[in-house]
Amino acid sequence: MSPRVFRFGLVAVPRGSVAEWAALARRAEDLGFSTLLVPDGVGSHSSFTALGAAAAVTEQLRLGTFVTAVPLHTPGEIAQQTSGLDQLSDGRFELGLGAGRPDADAGARILGLPWGTPGERVRQVGTVIDTVERLLGEVEGWQPVQRPRPPIMIAGTGERLLRTGAERAEILAVHAGSESQLGEKLRVVREAAGARFDDLELSVNVFHVGDGPVTPWLRNFGIDPERTAGNQHVSVLTGDTRTAVDTLKRRRDEFGVSYVTINARALEQAVPVVEALAGT
Repeated sequence: MSPRVFRFGLVAVPRGSVAEWAALARRAEDLGFSTLLVPDGVGSHSSFTALGAAAAVTEQLRLGTFVTAVPLHTPGEIAQQTSGLDQLSDGRFELGLGAGRPDADAGARILGLPWGTPGERVRQVGTVIDTVERLLGEVEGWQPVQRPRPPIMIAGTGERLLRTGAERAEILAVHAGSESQLGEKLRVVREAAGARFDDLELSVNVFHVGDGPVTPWLRNFGIDPERTAGNQHVSVLTGDTRTAVDTLKRRRDEFGVSYVTINARALEQAVPVVEALAGT
């Protein structure tokens, strides 16, 4: 089976004015990014609202949540937002789902929503998928452009959530540290996916690109900057553009990872990598 072509997503949080957000969306499209992705949380604008604004100023750029923390929403709300965004974007929406970062419990308290155990939150992800599939087929006016529903991405690190993604999603964003850890997680995914494994689009999120210093803020995501040299961490691309390109090609060959999402803080450094690999 031929490898999937590379595509890239830009992960960004809306800052400043709507004009600045619109300009970023248009620039991502012009640079060859496949997708604009917006994180979910109570500390920023609604990802669904931000993506609706981006849909209005772009034509080809796909739009996705990265990812919707299901404990912070009701299943019906997610289904309605999915329908609306897919219609308003003319079929460019991708629904990203996750069980919520461990520190997202504060957001649940603010919203007055329960925060379950890890196992309960993983089961909520499955419930949301069931609800989206049911309501988009039943509720008048909610029929999406993409049938039977928009693609679903599941992002996570734990085995239970990865198994859910392997069984239910089209896109699986695997959070890992080293390449050996990535390989271990993908073995779990392959076992759970069975015959559908080859149909899964595998993704890794990247926070840093280039040979500049790796900033300490990566510690917020459990990444030790001192342990990222030589591309030891799959979420940090160190070295020049040629090194980054070769590293991503090798990881696609070895692990099947073809969808690379990049934090907006690394946008400028990532541009030559995207130009070299997008669509190849």
